[in-house]
Amino acid sequence: MRYAPFFLLILVLALYATMAVCAQPTYNGGNTEAGAPRPLQQGSSPSTVPSETAIAPNIPSGQGGAYTGMPRDSYVRPPSGYAPVPPGYGPNPLYMPGKTLNTGRPFTGSPAWMQEGSIPYQGGMYPPFGANLFQGYFAGTYYEGMNENYIITPGDRILVHIWGAHAYSDTLMVDQQGNIFLPEVGPVNVAGMRHSQLQGKVRSFIASTFTSNVEVYVNLLTAQPVAVYVTGFVQRPGRYAGGMSDSVLYYLDRAGGIIPDRGSYRDVKIQRHNSTVATVDLYAFILSGQIRGGRLQDGDVIVVGPKGDSIIADGLIPQHASFEIKGKGGARGDELIALAAPLPAVSHVSVRGTRNMVPFHVYLTLDGFKKFHLTGSDRIEFLADRPGDSIMVSVSGSTLGATHYPVRRNTTLRTLLAHVPVDSELSNLSGIYLKRKSVVEQQRKAIHDALRRLESSVLTATSANQEGAAIRVEEAKLVQDFVRRAALVEPDGVVVVTRNGVTADIALEDGDEVVIPQKSDVVHISGEVMIPKAVVYVKGQTVRKYITEAGGLTDRGDSSNILVVHPNGEIAEAGSTKILPGDMLLVMPKYDSKGFSIFKDIMQVIYQLAISTKVILS
Repeated sequence: MRYAPFFLLILVLALYATMAVCAQPTYNGGNTEAGAPRPLQQGSSPSTVPSETAIAPNIPSGQGGAYTGMPRDSYVRPPSGYAPVPPGYGPNPLYMPGKTLNTGRPFTGSPAWMQEGSIPYQGGMYPPFGANLFQGYFAGTYYEGMNENYIITPGDRILVHIWGAHAYSDTLMVDQQGNIFLPEVGPVNVAGMRHSQLQGKVRSFIASTFTSNVEVYVNLLTAQPVAVYVTGFVQRPGRYAGGMSDSVLYYLDRAGGIIPDRGSYRDVKIQRHNSTVATVDLYAFILSGQIRGGRLQDGDVIVVGPKGDSIIADGLIPQHASFEIKGKGGARGDELIALAAPLPAVSHVSVRGTRNMVPFHVYLTLDGFKKFHLTGSDRIEFLADRPGDSIMVSVSGSTLGATHYPVRRNTTLRTLLAHVPVDSELSNLSGIYLKRKSVVEQQRKAIHDALRRLESSVLTATSANQEGAAIRVEEAKLVQDFVRRAALVEPDGVVVVTRNGVTADIALEDGDEVVIPQKSDVVHISGEVMIPKAVVYVKGQTVRKYITEAGGLTDRGDSSNILVVHPNGEIAEAGSTKILPGDMLLVMPKYDSKGFSIFKDIMQVIYQLAISTKVILS
């Protein structure tokens, strides 16, 4: 018992050492950090990949070794815009976020391939044209060849029943000469004929021997399957079974499709007995439904070649993509137009690339681009850079006619109004105004700039003492909440075009909205009042009386700061204008600047919001 503590200590240390060894992570090739190899799985050898280990998706058959590193999701992927980790190298075991290296400190820096000088992603920001072709829909349509148009070939099994004056029943296989042998009838050549013709062919041969009282039933049981090899730049190279009627699309889909960034969609070869019998251009199938290659035979090899030079195209085209050039000599612009199918509105094309190792940029008309010679890695943008002859203007409010008017460019407001039918008894023609998109953008920019300045002035303010710092914290909270709410308010983009009953004859812009307000007998009261409401207009009634009808001012209402918004969009102070039917009274808030010095800046923003949105934000 005297040695019990000593043996207990040894047992604890041994257990701790065992746990430490078992906890070591495994990296590329299954080796631990200490270099101890991982035990081989049953049925594998040091030079082969275990059956549970996936072949690297980026390595085509015959183009490199198998990927035996750790699972793909257990290491950090390169960011978008950078090349993936080269196949065969696996992840960097030294870059494991949170892993403590021999320095004793957590490693948090970026690996070399994430730093400056990385290889750009070759496919650009858009996928290759045709990348969505293989999604399992071809592989999921396997058919054993029992359709009426199936061509019978050697190896097919045919069921023959004969009854009546002569009885016979058997399952016959089409021999290598294309015949089936019927006792007392002889060989019947059926290879090369359609399934729909089989019954008649066999019946006619039997009828030539047994002329009467003989019935015949013939059925194709199974078609001869074929096994085709798929290799090259595909996701899962291998040997796949199918029917003789299955096209090259079926086998490519079974192999997981073409590797988008490395495989060619225009150079798919079909090899038979070490000779190329056909070359398939998948672009022809995508654009016109044409596919070459004929019927595949047992032992054929489908080889997807490496991706050729590609041109990135975007702009006014149905699909932004990287278009592969067929051949090595580049392509003309009209060839890319045939692939990209630009929209009818396209008038110009921007071409960017390199020529003689120097950046190159040219701007062409669409006709000039058709003859322009393109090279790999060029980037093309299709643009509509030709001004139209007309613009679209809308009319809303009190109108009896259409709401949208296509008019010639530079049409003036009065010219348009001459064609807009209105009811003069109901329409307030002295209150017409415009809503313009360009003004909305200007007002929005002005508001956001003011909000940024306001927030910046608060967050960068300094304090002389602890009491001042506490005030600054409260100011920051107040301003950030105000900025968040103010940024959500949308300006209306109103342009005042009518004064004293006269409408200015200004030129219209595309997207303008002409508003013809309806005559109104009420005055709207909003802002810092107890009950925002609309009250009946009374000629000569004072502003104070209208405010009283709305329940009076709130505690924050400023009786000396009331804005009047007229129906034509014009804004004035209450003391400098008359109250008219349809006007809106906006009571502005007041703040005690003794508590917070920032209230003066907030009031300036509130004024901008009130003028551009007709909304008072507390």
